[in-house]
Formats: sequence, C-alpha cells, structure tokens
Amino acid sequence: MQVMLAIVTATALIGGGAMALDAASNANAPPVIEASYVTDQAQLTPQRVVIGIDLSKSNPLINEPEFASRVGARVANIVRGLGFASEVHVRTFGNYDATSNNFHYDTVISVRNRPEDVAAQVEKLVAGTPVLIERGKWVAQNRTNILAFLDNVSQSIGCSGMPTTVILATDGIEDSVYARLDDPDDHLPAPEGKPFAGCTELQILGVGEGARSPIKTTRLRDEWTRWAHEAGFAKFQGLNDW
Repeated sequence: MQVMLAIVTATALIGGGAMALDAASNANAPPVIEASYVTDQAQLTPQRVVIGIDLSKSNPLINEPEFASRVGARVANIVRGLGFASEVHVRTFGNYDATSNNFHYDTVISVRNRPEDVAAQVEKLVAGTPVLIERGKWVAQNRTNILAFLDNVSQSIGCSGMPTTVILATDGIEDSVYARLDDPDDHLPAPEGKPFAGCTELQILGVGEGARSPIKTTRLRDEWTRWAHEAGFAKFQGLNDW
C-alpha cells in the first residue's frame, strides 16, 4: 500500500471529491530515517499552515497553468520547511455554499509523513488546479467569498495551539455581500473583533493578478493589509509577483 498522500493527489486529479486525511499512519513498513534528520526536525517548532485555493472565475490560477505552477512551487517551499507535528490543511473557496467547496485535505507532518512528501503533494494540488477545472473535477465559480472562507477557517481551525499561517491563492478581489472590490470606491468591512488573534501571518499569493493594473494591485494590497491587522494577524504579505 502506498502512502495515503500519494493517493489523495492521484484521486483529486482523476476524480476526487471530499477528502479528510491523516496520512501519518498509512504506511505498512516503517521508513528508514537518518538520526540527523530526526534531530533536525525535533528542533523545529510545530506550525499550522492553512491553504485556501480560490476557484472563482476572476482568479487566473484556474486557467493559467504557468501561474498555478509558480504558486504551487511557492506554497510547497513553505510546507517543505515544516517540522514534525506540524499541520497542513487545504481547502477550496469561491461560492458561499457547502456543496461548491467540499474538498478538504488535512494531514500532520511525521516520520512516516515527511515534509518534503507533503510539500510535493500540495504542490501537485495547487499547480494542478487548471487541470482539475478543465476535467470538471473542480468547478469554476461565480463569486469570491474570501471573507466568508476566512470566517469558516477561524471557527473550524483557528490559531490556538501552534503558530498559524493562512495562505490564500487568490487575486484578492472580494466579490460577495460584504464587498465588491472590483469597484474602486468599495472597501472591505472591518472584522468583528479579532478572529485571528494569535495567528502569525496572512499571505495572499496573486493579489491583483489578472487585473494588469499596478494601481488596482496597490489598492487591493492596502485593503487586505488593513483588514489583516484589524483581524489580529501579526503580519500580512500580499504578492502580485515574486
């Protein structure tokens, strides 16, 4: 039996639905682990990484394989640096309904579930988004509910227990009942309280991508910088390119 992480990516690319995984206990034989590797990993503080993939039609990630590949590589590099007992969660978002985004991937880094292996599978998922859309396994969506997705993350996963980073593969153009950021006169509403108090960082990879406007990119980055700090994130990073 292969490690379950390999199975989840293969299943997602050829016909996956909802998935909730803990890959730490799915190998038959214990792997050979170098003592130095275990020592190095033991020195790393466990972290939590939550990855949100925006499937809305405005997001170039869904139909530009080269861009999706770059985002996947960057996210994978972050996962690759995690230590044992770190958590990785992947979700999709767009429309605000339970049936549009039922994909979920949850795993814990361990001796049997090395960070480099998890990173490779996460990279395949993110970089494979255009293929999943093209094959109808994931569906391009008409709305961009970033705030609602973040609210669900704060309720279901949260920031307690370990340093937590939330990474969104999105253009950052909220298009929901909360705001229409395509309108230059509209703004993100202030969050209620600090739902992400204690969280290390919010990252948006691809902010303004596809708009072809540095002015719009700067405005979107300013909106999310303000919101992230008010919501309790210690740091915000919004990248258009890298």
